[in-house]
Amino acid sequence: MTEKLKQTIEEEIAGLPKEGQEAIGAVPWVKIAEEIGKKNNLTEEEIEDFQLETLLMLIGAVDSEFYAINIENHVETTKDQAKNMADEAFQKIFTPIRNMIEENIKKNMKNKNPNWEQSLNFILSGGDYSTFLAPNSPLEEYPSGGGGLSTPSGKPATPQEGNETQKTIIPVFSIK
Repeated sequence: MTEKLKQTIEEEIAGLPKEGQEAIGAVPWVKIAEEIGKKNNLTEEEIEDFQLETLLMLIGAVDSEFYAINIENHVETTKDQAKNMADEAFQKIFTPIRNMIEENIKKNMKNKNPNWEQSLNFILSGGDYSTFLAPNSPLEEYPSGGGGLSTPSGKPATPQEGNETQKTIIPVFSIK
């Protein structure tokens, strides 16, 4: 593997979220891709092309449905060989990484069992994740209220909107 490819891999993976970086770092995907390439009698240059195509999948630059096609076109293999390589890469690289990311997400979820009220608030908010914040959460900008109003109009909620009295005002923000 060339130094330029190593540097490219490091730069691209560094731009991923922490969970992705950790999962990708835990699976020796470069070595696995090299083994797959050697198993398929690829040259060093073709192995690097295969590793690059695998990197593009890992960072989300290429959709999975085009992975085998890209291997076929850029690594210059037959359609069947590209499909077999892609299948093996999914089994040995992508699936373990995906499983590790899923486990980390499940492990790091603070609110593992949202109640019906949180789900309803989330739906009614139009996808506003602040509905999942616990009162006085360190994630709230204004833990004791006063930071914003809970309705799109910017006015206190009326009884018809679900609030009989205004107790605590949680700021509304959306993640984009």
